Amino acid sequence: MYFARLMYMRMRILATGEQQRVNELRARLAAVPDIELDYTDGDEEEDFKQYDVVFDLNLDDDPSNLAYYAALKEKPVLVSAVKSSLAEMVYATNAKVKCQLFGINPLPGFLEQSLWEVSAFRKFEFPALEQLLKKLQVNYAPVEDRVGMIKPRIIFMIINEACYTLQEGTAGIEDIDTSMKLGTNYPYGPFEWCDKIGITAVFETLTALYEDTKDERYKICPLLKTKYLRNETFYKKK
Repeated sequence: MYFARLMYMRMRILATGEQQRVNELRARLAAVPDIELDYTDGDEEEDFKQYDVVFDLNLDDDPSNLAYYAALKEKPVLVSAVKSSLAEMVYATNAKVKCQLFGINPLPGFLEQSLWEVSAFRKFEFPALEQLLKKLQVNYAPVEDRVGMIKPRIIFMIINEACYTLQEGTAGIEDIDTSMKLGTNYPYGPFEWCDKIGITAVFETLTALYEDTKDERYKICPLLKTKYLRNETFYKKK
């Protein structure tokens, strides 16, 4: 019933997180009628009850914020769940989840895509979510509640492998990017992708993936680790 009401009323949305991510969410929803999106930087305690939907675009950086949302009975709360699963964040905070808790990938460049990957703390709530995302004009694919979701796993693994190739001196940055774009028709090469997403997110997600799976494909290349520690990009910033 809660989601059904949202289909026929003006929807108030609250978003919190890095400004770039909030801006991308705002741009993604700009053409949707009958919504109002407010932003909070988290410095002041918000009255979440006045909002119909909450987006926390950095929750997996600080899962303790889950305590603010968990008690919002039946209210849809969509949070960043790339570096950590929803189950892990709920367990870590010992939260009693009464809200409708869903995970999304809000890393730079992903919210603007036509299809969102969405995980759910409780799978039976997916049908209700569909009504909300229909209102927001967002197509979605349900995915398992696992670290890295699907696209980040694939893209970050490719970035890591490209770093090994670069480290070995097999090819240069631009050559690797060009080859990948021509060979796979990807919109970006691995190093372009890394700079766009941000090396911190790439490194920390790969670290979480390796800890979760112990899969050697996610074992971080020393070159990528050095770039992360120095907070460097692969291309010089213009």
